[in-house]
Amino acid sequence: MLLNRLNSYFFEANKHIELMQDAFEVIEKVLPIDNYEKLGNLEKFAVNALIFRFSKLQDLLGAKVFRSYLEFSGFSVAEKSFFDILKELEKEGIIDIDSWSEFRILRNQVAHDYPQDDDEIIESIDFILKKSKELIKISHKLEERFNEIKQKRDS
Repeated sequence: MLLNRLNSYFFEANKHIELMQDAFEVIEKVLPIDNYEKLGNLEKFAVNALIFRFSKLQDLLGAKVFRSYLEFSGFSVAEKSFFDILKELEKEGIIDIDSWSEFRILRNQVAHDYPQDDDEIIESIDFILKKSKELIKISHKLEERFNEIKQKRDS
């Protein structure tokens, strides 16, 4: 059951990542961005898609994958706080708690704030590009570790 759930989560994560990478391809053609309003609709759509997929991937990892992965790896997650989960993942070298906090802050900012100032918009885009790549690395690292554990159990 847990194995199937994690396989499903990683399938979903990889879909988010694939769409994020498609958005990167569009956005990277117009970097550096110096005026958001002068971007074409395709580029603005790509920025919005990147923000949406970043949020979805961050939610998926934090709400579902972290606990399930640790449980699968043998760590008791019963009655553990989210901070305890993060500390264990940090011990395993999968995440950095401070970076995860930045992801959560960024996700909340982009989900609720609509900056009016062009410089603020550009700064947010640059930050989300950087943090998206970090988030993707975390997802890949979790999936690699999950597959290593699976392979050891199968042999």
